[in-house]
Amino acid sequence: IKEIKDGGLREKVIKCWKVAMERGGWKTLDNIPFTLLLPDAGSFVEHVNRVAEMAYAVGKVRKDVNMDLLLAGAILHDVGKLFEYERTGNEVKKSRMGKIIRHPVSGAALASELGLGENLVSIIASHSKEGEFVERLPEAVIVHHCDFIDFDIARGRK
Repeated sequence: IKEIKDGGLREKVIKCWKVAMERGGWKTLDNIPFTLLLPDAGSFVEHVNRVAEMAYAVGKVRKDVNMDLLLAGAILHDVGKLFEYERTGNEVKKSRMGKIIRHPVSGAALASELGLGENLVSIIASHSKEGEFVERLPEAVIVHHCDFIDFDIARGRK
C-alpha cells in the first residue's frame, strides 16, 4: 500500500478495508481462507498480497498503466469477501449476503459509496467472472489475470 503515491487514494483504500471489516463483523483478517472453493489454499491476506505484488511487477513492465490505480485495485479486488464470508465458531463459510451477492459486486458497491471513483470500482467489479460481460480497463485486465494465476496455482496443488 505504501507504493500508492497519491496519499488521498492510499487513505481511501485503507478506509475501505476498515469499513468492510467493521460492517462484515471481522476484528482481524487473520485465519480467513483465500477461497472456500479449495481447502488449505492459504490465507486471504497472503492471496491479496500475492495479487498486489504480481500486479506491481506487471505494472513496472507495462509503463502504460496507472500504477496507483493498478495497486489500489489489486489491494481492494477481494474486499467484498468480508461480506461474502462469515465466521461461525472456528468455521468460515458463505454468509447470507454472500449467497445472493458475490464479492466483486459488494466490494464495488462499498468502493463506490466511499468515493473511490468509477475506474477503481470497475476493477473491483470486473476482476472475476463478472468482468466477462464488460470492457475491462488495462489495470483490471492485470488484476484479473494475477488473481486467476494465484487461484490456478493453488488449484493445481490440490
